[in-house]
Amino acid sequence: MTVGLWLAVLAAFGFSFKSILVKLAYASAPVDAVTLLALRMAFALPVFLWVGLRSSRGALPLQRRDWLLVVALGLLGYYGASIFDFIGLRYISAGLERLILFTYPTLVVLIGVLFLGQSIGRREWAALALCYLGIAAAFAHDLGASLDSAAVWIGGGFVFASSLSYALYLSGSARMIIRLGAARFTALAMLVSTAATFGHFFATQPLAALVQPLPIYGYGLAMAIFSTVIPVFAQSVAIRRIGSSRAALIGMLGPLLTIALGAWLLGESISVWQMIGALLVIAGVALVGRRG
Repeated sequence: MTVGLWLAVLAAFGFSFKSILVKLAYASAPVDAVTLLALRMAFALPVFLWVGLRSSRGALPLQRRDWLLVVALGLLGYYGASIFDFIGLRYISAGLERLILFTYPTLVVLIGVLFLGQSIGRREWAALALCYLGIAAAFAHDLGASLDSAAVWIGGGFVFASSLSYALYLSGSARMIIRLGAARFTALAMLVSTAATFGHFFATQPLAALVQPLPIYGYGLAMAIFSTVIPVFAQSVAIRRIGSSRAALIGMLGPLLTIALGAWLLGESISVWQMIGALLVIAGVALVGRRG
């Protein structure tokens, strides 16, 4: 039990630290979003390639429909969500980014209602209201602190697109995880995402763009190890040991960790409204995730 709890904390820290590393990379050199994402995926690629090959050994071959779903979900979950997020972080604070991203459970609920024939009750409506009131409060903080309010809206839009993309991935991945297993599906989806990221890079950037200052390689490697590989597998083991509900509850540390790390490492301001926003979003996610 204790190991599972600490692994869930480790996963929450790793996922939260990603936005800090992206902001630090942007501050250290004029690197664009797709180049930074390509470096992250390139450094993580060997691990997921190894996991994919190992988990596929002796397993049943994928059917054509399986491959189509893996490709679609890989594009949504690890490519689409990441590129929108990286672009959005050019415009908004890491704390606001994490709050907007953290609405994905409420978006999963809405997707279920709109497209999967699921019903929504008063508790879910209350959760949605809390989450978006929280985002509004944090948005007000960033708008007040920014000299360019249009940039806050643009960045917020990109990060919300990231959250929606990840919610679509989660909504469609449950059946594939059951069919293929968590490790095999995650590795295959990551390989699809890596291929899409490389395709995006080579279609829009010259090869010389990969020549970056040493700190950019360091941040890309750190993102690959500490904010991709380690938290992905730590979260999987935590869910297996303590269950998805407890792991998700511990994951609610994420926005608070990002706000604290942003203040410490990036010098981002913390206001009463930002903390109120964080607490409202966490309360909304806790409400939508509560059973019964």
